[in-house]
Amino acid sequence: MNTLTETNPVLLTGGTSGIGLAVAQLLATDRRLILAARDEVKAAEVIAGLPNAGQHLIWKHDLTDPDGIEASLTEFLKQNGVLVADLVHAAGVFEVQAARSLELASVRRQFHVNVFSAAEIIRQLVRQKVNKGALRSITLVSSISTRIGAKGYSAYAATKGALVSLARSLAVELAPAVRVNCVSPGGIETPGTQSMFPDDAARVAHAAAYPLGAGSVEDIASAVRFLMSVDARWVTGQELVVDGGRTLL
Repeated sequence: MNTLTETNPVLLTGGTSGIGLAVAQLLATDRRLILAARDEVKAAEVIAGLPNAGQHLIWKHDLTDPDGIEASLTEFLKQNGVLVADLVHAAGVFEVQAARSLELASVRRQFHVNVFSAAEIIRQLVRQKVNKGALRSITLVSSISTRIGAKGYSAYAATKGALVSLARSLAVELAPAVRVNCVSPGGIETPGTQSMFPDDAARVAHAAAYPLGAGSVEDIASAVRFLMSVDARWVTGQELVVDGGRTLL
């Protein structure tokens, strides 16, 4: 019998691209995954390329609609007969806008995906009648934008700062059953951050701003896996900054 079927899965948001995809690829070797995705076809393509592809599931839901999470997630778990042991919230909307042209719709969209959907998923997973006390860790992907001011990042940074605050309060509230932590990456090139890397010159300048040079999505995925693991069993309410030393400057 495949050992993956004997463990409760990881619910992973944002797992079809960027940091979330790297997390999926790293965890899938020994953990069952539930990929939260609005595009079921794309999620299926990702799963097909993962280790133990036949063991992973797709929860189809658009995280811009946090109000629909309760009905959607509870029904999914019930229909599939699964409980969630770990949550990794890597989904994120990144939109750069100057304050004078900041659109309320953009602010709402970023908060819906980056913060409100995480809070609502967590609310369901800590309910006894929904997840039967199976949850043991939550890892939220924040950003060093909460520590370094940058033009046009006000709304995005606000959402990522909210995640850090959410993690700290939940770590106290949910202990000792559930550990809650954040990973805050430095600037990483992903499909969602292409505006930061328009050409090779920009990539060189970006890497030069980091004492350890440019990082990768795999660097962040490794930090996520550590915080989920038994090696971090006495770590909760923490923000693990993974930025090649950028915030030291």
